[in-house]
Amino acid sequence: MSEDYFEVNRKTWNEKVKIHSESKMYDLQAFKDGKSSLNHYELNALGDVKGRSLLHLQCHFGQDTLSWSRLGAKCVGVDLSDNGIALAKRLNIELHADATFVCCNVLETSQFVKKAFDIVFTSYGVIGWLPDLKPWGRMIAQRLKPGGIFYIVEFHPIVWMFDYLAKPPIMTYGYMQDEPIYEEYEGTYADQDSKIISKEFGWNHGLSEIINALIEAGLTIDYLKEHDESPYNILPDLLETKSGNFVTKDKLYPLIFEIRATKV
Repeated sequence: MSEDYFEVNRKTWNEKVKIHSESKMYDLQAFKDGKSSLNHYELNALGDVKGRSLLHLQCHFGQDTLSWSRLGAKCVGVDLSDNGIALAKRLNIELHADATFVCCNVLETSQFVKKAFDIVFTSYGVIGWLPDLKPWGRMIAQRLKPGGIFYIVEFHPIVWMFDYLAKPPIMTYGYMQDEPIYEEYEGTYADQDSKIISKEFGWNHGLSEIINALIEAGLTIDYLKEHDESPYNILPDLLETKSGNFVTKDKLYPLIFEIRATKV
């Protein structure tokens, strides 16, 4: 059954690629002109990546992968969307970069990518597409060298408890919920006025589930950090801060978290 969920999501993400690549949020022309798509959280966490090998999981159409490549990392990007990977490959050629891109289900990465990496990286809106994090954790451990670093910066599980199709949003979904959440709506987070009909299956994963999936796979957790500021204005009624991040009006709950782990 999960294969059916992935196929629905793949088709939606294939449609999103064109809209996102033309959106103000992704600002593809500025990116081509040299602007990095990376945010201060991940840049501070990983530091100097020059000469290091980096596997980027769920890379969409490759902007972050190519941004790491511009900083000197030897990058491989993986994504479920064949349209996304096709665009990433075109950008790689156009920008004279040396990244590699692979189209596959992220849980099957080890079937398509055999080398081990210094860094495995993933960010912002990724694990909610996965029904089970245990195989995800095992795959990450498989793809890391001894001493290698896994780093994730992601929207906080509390964020996904709300139904944002309701006005105002209503807390609807479980913090930890095994059953898939199906949503069908017009538009996409990067262009809410687009006419695309997004059809999506997602899953909620609490912090304990995320951390335990990594620990059970043999990784050592270096830190967990939670932040009430997000670099992306993709939720209703967020306020912009002086730092350029976005917060809820009352800052009652965190919007993102970071986890860094090491393969011993």
